Amino acid sequence: MLTKQKYKYQLIICLFAVIAIFESCGKETGPIAEPKPAPAPTTGNTSYNHIYKSNEGGYYCFRIPAIIKTKQGTLLAFAEARKNNCGDEGDIDMVVKRSTDKGKTWSALSVVWTDGENTCGNPAPVVDEATGKIHLLMTWNLGTDDISTINNGTSKDTRRVYKTSSIDDGVSWASPKEITTDVKLAAWGWYATGPCHGIQISKGTFKGRLVIPCDNIEKGAGRKGYSHVIYSDNNGETWKLGGVTPPIAVNPNESTVAELADGSLMLNMRVSGNNNLRMKSISTDGGITWSVPVDALGLVDPVCQGSIISTTVGAQHTLLFSNPSSITRTNMTIKMSTDNGVTWPKAYSVFTGMSAYSDLVMIENNEVGILYEAGTARFSDGIAFRNVNVSEIK
Repeated sequence: MLTKQKYKYQLIICLFAVIAIFESCGKETGPIAEPKPAPAPTTGNTSYNHIYKSNEGGYYCFRIPAIIKTKQGTLLAFAEARKNNCGDEGDIDMVVKRSTDKGKTWSALSVVWTDGENTCGNPAPVVDEATGKIHLLMTWNLGTDDISTINNGTSKDTRRVYKTSSIDDGVSWASPKEITTDVKLAAWGWYATGPCHGIQISKGTFKGRLVIPCDNIEKGAGRKGYSHVIYSDNNGETWKLGGVTPPIAVNPNESTVAELADGSLMLNMRVSGNNNLRMKSISTDGGITWSVPVDALGLVDPVCQGSIISTTVGAQHTLLFSNPSSITRTNMTIKMSTDNGVTWPKAYSVFTGMSAYSDLVMIENNEVGILYEAGTARFSDGIAFRNVNVSEIK
């Protein structure tokens, strides 16, 4: 009798073991193990201050933030104003708010670009420090088209690229001008400028060049996705297609660009299917060619847009990076690197709750501003702004 009971218990144990093995199959894995990972913040902010809020100005929601500081010190906060819902297509306008007191107060929104029920989006602003002129690169598509039909080649139109500019500190804007044929290959379907700020190269052979990070997806079956840049060497008058990242197993997507200590450029990229890690690529020729993308160790990502900016802290060249530092769209964080993005040992938790897209701007040498999507019910509840002293990133 005891022997039969013993076998019965052993059989039950074996059954539980088999069930456990089957239950473990097919589960998503977390971020891959990394050497010396950046420590997660132990505390963080649980509040936010919306400067764009759902249902403001007759718009259902606001998404896709981008921010710059003009030569006069004004902050310009751009966003997509989505009229009827929070989807990526349909009636979407490009809007901006201005702050002349370092983000303490903001103007009412003004419309930069509207085109009926079509989609005007993906803000990518950059300031020409030589002229003070503000350039804004954007994309357009028919409101009835979407990313699937555009990439399948079955859309009524395609994704198009436009530019506008301001010479009065962002108060008014020139009529948008199409530049699609200058910056987009015929084989590409989807196309996105930014969304985030662009840069002007500050040193070396390509000093003065304006650079905008972008991404594209090929049309048709078996299509691949890539990150790329567009650039201008004549103060934003005309734009050219720069380098495209070399093909790899995964598909880099929305990107952000920064200048490194030696004048080379780094693209930091969103990518799916990469164990919740971002990727990076380097250019030593002003963005004309790019290295094969590699993992950006230390930058955990839920497959979302991010923002990178270069600055000087003390006498040290420094990179700051923002994204939801999690495998879900939560925990908006600013990280710091003083070794050209090899490691990111310092971090500041901007908002611990639901958050997604963001952009960074240097307000002073020791102060960074972050414009970011945040909310309680959903990350698209609104777009918030926060000033962060660099000393708080630790």
